Amino acid sequence: MKYKNIKEEELKNKVGEDWFKHFDTTKILGNIDFSVFPKQDSIFGRSPLLWAEAKTGNFDIPTMFVQLVLTIGKARTFDKTLPPAFLGAFDFKKIAFVPYISVQDIFYLNDFNWNVTPSNHETKEFKLIKQRIEDTLKQNTYVYDYQKDEKELKFFIANNIAKATETSKIKIDKNNFIPIYLRWLDTVKPIIDVNWDDLKKANILDSDFYLADLFVDDKDTQIITDDLTIRDNLFVVFQNQGYKITKENLKQMFDASIGIRNKETYQQFWKRYKRPPIKDFQGYIIERRDLLVPQDIRERKGAFFTPRQWVELSQKYLADYLGENWQEEYYIWDCAAGTGNLLAGLTNKYNIWASTLDQADVKVIHERIKHGANLLESHVFQFDFLNDDFSKLPQALQNIINDPDKRKKLVVYINPPYAEATSAKTVTGTGENKGGVTTQFKINEYLNPKIGNATNEIFALFMANIYEKIPNCILGQFSKLKFINGSNFKKFKEYFLADYVSGFIVPADTFDNVKGNFPIGFTIWNTAKKSKINIISTDIFDKKGEYTGTKNFYGELPNSINKWIKIYDDKTNSGLCFMGNPSPDFQHNSQLYTSLNKGIEHFNFWNFTQHNLLVGTIYFAVRQAFEATWLNDRDQFLFPNDGWEKDKEFQNDCLAFTLFHGQNRVSINDGVNHWIPFTEQEVNAKEKFASNFMTDFIHGKLKVENRKIDLFHNQDNQENPKNHGSDKRQFSAEATAVFNAGRELWKYYHSKKGVNVNASFYDIREYFQGRNDKGRMNSRSNDEKYTELIDDLREKLNLLADKIAPKVYEYEFLKK
Repeated sequence: MKYKNIKEEELKNKVGEDWFKHFDTTKILGNIDFSVFPKQDSIFGRSPLLWAEAKTGNFDIPTMFVQLVLTIGKARTFDKTLPPAFLGAFDFKKIAFVPYISVQDIFYLNDFNWNVTPSNHETKEFKLIKQRIEDTLKQNTYVYDYQKDEKELKFFIANNIAKATETSKIKIDKNNFIPIYLRWLDTVKPIIDVNWDDLKKANILDSDFYLADLFVDDKDTQIITDDLTIRDNLFVVFQNQGYKITKENLKQMFDASIGIRNKETYQQFWKRYKRPPIKDFQGYIIERRDLLVPQDIRERKGAFFTPRQWVELSQKYLADYLGENWQEEYYIWDCAAGTGNLLAGLTNKYNIWASTLDQADVKVIHERIKHGANLLESHVFQFDFLNDDFSKLPQALQNIINDPDKRKKLVVYINPPYAEATSAKTVTGTGENKGGVTTQFKINEYLNPKIGNATNEIFALFMANIYEKIPNCILGQFSKLKFINGSNFKKFKEYFLADYVSGFIVPADTFDNVKGNFPIGFTIWNTAKKSKINIISTDIFDKKGEYTGTKNFYGELPNSINKWIKIYDDKTNSGLCFMGNPSPDFQHNSQLYTSLNKGIEHFNFWNFTQHNLLVGTIYFAVRQAFEATWLNDRDQFLFPNDGWEKDKEFQNDCLAFTLFHGQNRVSINDGVNHWIPFTEQEVNAKEKFASNFMTDFIHGKLKVENRKIDLFHNQDNQENPKNHGSDKRQFSAEATAVFNAGRELWKYYHSKKGVNVNASFYDIREYFQGRNDKGRMNSRSNDEKYTELIDDLREKLNLLADKIAPKVYEYEFLKK
């Protein structure tokens, strides 16, 4: 069967008719190209059998599957309807299948941007998924040529696709128990006949009912799992077609069985899954029940699982500082213990205390102790560190805290929550903002006069409360590093006076439930020695735990680059364009752009004129010459020394860099384009440009009048406003290469019919790349010549950025 030279819709119809005529292929699920359903309901209802990507032409299989995965992930289709038994991909020549369960973990990647266009093969997300999926496809893919493998393909469809509704149930393991829980929340929780608010007050959560459902035997749902340790750890059990509360102190309050309003829905849901979970993972699921706690409670509790490799590394750093016998000589208290994994590996249980906000976590740790965790049950207790009075602590721990000598031997060892409360009203507590998080703590009101805006951070409240109530102790903590160099922590640093000992930083996304591209540090502080935070040097470890160098963080920094650029802002004259001055760190560089119109962002928009053009392009290039990474995410751009003032090559490099950078968004749609870096003759323009300002400036043809603004604060300086536009610019080899590459791009654009001769760099990119359905410029173009030219220009621009970078440090725009 040949499907050459037909459109995609016709290809889908042909494949449906020729290979899936005994199924329903008419249903459309979002942007998924092709879906296969059984024609009759099965015991699972009308469940999909196959979701597939369709392509005309001859495509490589991984690329088709990646596009399908991105389409599914972007729409979260698996959350809206049950997923199929198989995913597929086909073109005019072949069709391939892969079991859905073999790739489903991809849909639950942390910190992944699913909003990219699935058909754009150049995004980092596409490449990441392709890399991940290729190995999976090698082991699990079934590929058939329509003509050569006709019999085999028919056999596969008849014995796999057709019988998918009869295949064995999905086994529950550590990788899928959370996705199943998310579906359970939508399907089963609403039909449980109980007042959830009453249960929440009693510290019983929906996850306890989910665990009750997991740990029954499918052969007889009247039988709870025969593992007594699991049974004893369940707060709710499923019995006699209903639920029973098993917590001793709540049995009388909830003595009746809790029923299910729609048993058919319940049964249909659980017919898909094999219960109880695979035995090897049962202990893990109970231990990681914290992952099933609703997000708002997890942020409040600080239930963020510290990766094992960082636990071990942090304990090594403590041992390096306190000595190899530190566990015998020091006491340890984790006052944000969660389920206690930070304490794993410690040996002297008589010197260890663990407290956690939630009694359920205490129960989990007690269960771990029964299975060998090296802790004492009497040393593990429920305690709200930011609200409760210290008189509630175990007496033995109180005795240590109240004894000045013993207190110096107390190590407070924690990974507290990272939730943040600011005026912003957005998202999570893992590097972003969430309104109203810290105001619920009693300690907030007391500490606010002492540490100011730092009270917006829960980890800062922990630090300050430790410093206040456990003076002279040793503090070893995981946290963000903004308390060192953050603008909201000036008052905090005046209050928290302690000696920095040592520490390391790692990528934030190696932590469970932490989103964002920034460092998390483990730092050790001796609060008995009073020292203001100035410079701290940390070791760097990558995701694999390999040491890669050191990095400094600065508590005291010069004024910011924004105060420097403000000196040259000329609002009195009509300008060439505007430039945003966002917060002076790497994470805000995406908001730094040039435009003929002011943006809507709430920061200063700087006015370019011919008299401050160079200094504006220096600001732009200094900030955009570096790629933002997890390491530099919070680094601050600073008020420079005066070395740049006499460095004409540096100034001209920055001018060239700005002219051809993607964040230069000057467009003829907003007004006259003064940023054309070439003459009409150089690019074979069909008409005269509306403005030759930039080439006149470059070639020193501008007549410059005296200005009140002195560009370099020095009337004797040879580079002053009188000759600012009248000197011909001499460019470095790297900058010249950028101009040469740019010229070829402009010439190619002007070779096209009907183009606007006054187009800017931004307009040229828009012409070739176009825009998507949401109005955003596409990242790539279908024009091969343009792609070749723009790639060459970007390569040359990167080389110029490498040349600019050392000068950025030399002139102290950044500190190493």
